Amino acid sequence: MDVLILGGTGFLGRHLVEAALGRGHRVTLFNRGIKAPELFPEVETIEGDREADLSSLSGRRWDAAIDTCGYVPRVVRASAKTLAEAVDHYTFVSSISVYPDDIVPGADEESPVQELPDPRVEEVTGETYGGLKALCERAVEEEMPWRVFNVRPGLISGPHDPTDRFTYWPRRIDAGGEVLAPDRPERVVQFIDVRDLAAWIIEMAAERRTGTFNATGPDHKLEMGQLLEACKAVGGDAELIWVSEDFLEEHGVEPFTELPLWVPRKNAALLDIDCGRAIEAGLTFRSLSETIEDVLEWDRARPVDTESAAGLTPEREQELLRAWRGVTL
Repeated sequence: MDVLILGGTGFLGRHLVEAALGRGHRVTLFNRGIKAPELFPEVETIEGDREADLSSLSGRRWDAAIDTCGYVPRVVRASAKTLAEAVDHYTFVSSISVYPDDIVPGADEESPVQELPDPRVEEVTGETYGGLKALCERAVEEEMPWRVFNVRPGLISGPHDPTDRFTYWPRRIDAGGEVLAPDRPERVVQFIDVRDLAAWIIEMAAERRTGTFNATGPDHKLEMGQLLEACKAVGGDAELIWVSEDFLEEHGVEPFTELPLWVPRKNAALLDIDCGRAIEAGLTFRSLSETIEDVLEWDRARPVDTESAAGLTPEREQELLRAWRGVTL
């Protein structure tokens, strides 16, 4: 398969390239050549800015395209329109953030998605991200009907994750001591290892699979307590201090950023999405321990002064633990 990847040197993109090359496919990248341009010297890279000029893609032909970096419907539509005659199949990487915050647990791909009050907005914020992704999905399907594989991942974890939203927990527990844990051990959580997601996307592109698929995991119920105990089993002499949700909200703790994988109860269904369709289509998951071990190994290899992009700072965590003790004494 000849595959064109829009992006290809970021987080998911680099793993897509590795998965495609590992299966003997031929890869071309289209990006601005700014982020890690040295990553794949053996791969052809077409430099260009999808927001300004797509002319460098004209006159070329690939079997499939994978769009890893589409956020604005106007830009995504232009890419799909340009490639409509150049590829047979188009994968668009969307997000489960297309669903509204008040969806019910177990929501599947037929659940309604967010609608922006002003569909012309192009500023990507926490409030507009999900609605813009939903509009991007629509734009691609309109330009390439019946040829689109639309993937809605949840939290993506794994080596080279720039967000640190999963990495925070293995790193923090590896450091030991008292660890502030959110709410209660029984909370359901979901995530997907980037390598599992990338391998599946490449396979689905090769098969010309179409339709919309939620893509997070694992394929069984996973509780926050199980995740943190698995982190302890891999490394770290940590003591988990479970702090109530009411306390976290009263003290202004930011869900998913200061405490990754924690969202308030009213939004908890966003971590309880039905991925049965993707699993039936072949999505598989490596063990939790393997993901934790590999993330921790990658994190330890980073410079010692690397600041976490997500999670509580040590000072903020200690401040909250002192306040929690005052409540519980």
